[in-house]
Amino acid sequence: MTAIYNNLIGLILGDRQRDRVVPPTGYTASLTTFTSAAMAFLAVFAIALSLAASRLSDHWSESLARSSTLRISAPAPQIQQQLDLAMEILDTTPGIASARVISLEEQRSLLEPWFGPEVPFESLPLPKLIDIEENSSGYDGQSLRLRLIADVPGAVLDDHTRWRRPLVTAAHRLWALGMFSIVLMAATSAAIITLAARAAMSANAQVISVLRLIGAQDNYISAAFVRRFTFRAFNGASLGGAFGAVVVYFFQGQTDQLSILTGLGFQGTEWLWLIIVPPLMGIVAYIATRRSAGLVLRGLS
Repeated sequence: MTAIYNNLIGLILGDRQRDRVVPPTGYTASLTTFTSAAMAFLAVFAIALSLAASRLSDHWSESLARSSTLRISAPAPQIQQQLDLAMEILDTTPGIASARVISLEEQRSLLEPWFGPEVPFESLPLPKLIDIEENSSGYDGQSLRLRLIADVPGAVLDDHTRWRRPLVTAAHRLWALGMFSIVLMAATSAAIITLAARAAMSANAQVISVLRLIGAQDNYISAAFVRRFTFRAFNGASLGGAFGAVVVYFFQGQTDQLSILTGLGFQGTEWLWLIIVPPLMGIVAYIATRRSAGLVLRGLS
């Protein structure tokens, strides 16, 4: 535990003489900073996608789980009678909080996106629809269906199970896609930072040889590269994450209307998830640089 603490303090505070081993500028510095910033920017959107998918899944599950639809299709002379019988049955069914007949105007608004506003819905033999809301205990769907079959032969009860399940599954897959994207970004960052660290160490092979001649240990040399690349990744991720947060903030303000990206963003304490992006990128850089530094130093022996 003491060794871990000392390594952490040494990583944060650093050593001015040791840090001079690594060149402060050059293409490796730019590559590491740019990669970390770009991956952090994309990670912000991946996190936003995952959280939005999780909220969407909960919303669909809750909204559809407590609602059902009763459709009544019957000849015109009988449809009002069957509608009244159905309402009586629903009013006396335990577990149903409310039931209301969906008006023609509501049906029109549901059908207009598919058929257009010019269709004369008043002249169409549209079925009657009843919107059912359950209470916390719920109702017995099988018993209700049997009662409807006996008294209202034209009634079909839809408890939305066949609609809810694929929607929730799709939301869960979106969440998994977001998590996989974050893992893929971390792996890509590790690969690029590894290449940058190896290039930097190879370019300073003569300096490393001189340090060894004067008694410097490999851990001392490795720590210089590890600290420099870790902080480059951390600073780049901080910049990219902050820019991504600003873009998401302004973007979600422009998605008030319904669209495929409605809900993409952060709400309340979800913004705190962004705090983990720079440290996560720093940890990835630390592991990647430490591993590559050990391999390069063994190769230069």
